[in-house]
Amino acid sequence: MGTLARLPLEGGGSVLFESTESSNGPVKAGRVGDAIHDLPRTLQESLRPVTDMARAALEQLRQMSPDEVVIEFGVDVASEVGAVIVKSEAGCHLTVTVAWHATRDTGTA
Repeated sequence: MGTLARLPLEGGGSVLFESTESSNGPVKAGRVGDAIHDLPRTLQESLRPVTDMARAALEQLRQMSPDEVVIEFGVDVASEVGAVIVKSEAGCHLTVTVAWHATRDTGTA
């Protein structure tokens, strides 16, 4: 089992997750708190580069004037580097769907 990492939230509180890093050695029973690594950045700070990337992609795709845009990507929260975009099962970083819906003329004025 890896160590536990505590990721603070800007509004207060935190999220605990299991880090893939190995601990610095065995943890004595009842001393689990000693195995928790506190991260220096909040979840929101870690996700800002990802949201900036998503916003830039969305703005670029909107230039095609579609009726619908879907951007899908995986995000991994790593204890040392923050949020990173991970490869999807299809082996790509982004899955993009752009759709145009045909408008129907009802013939009414």
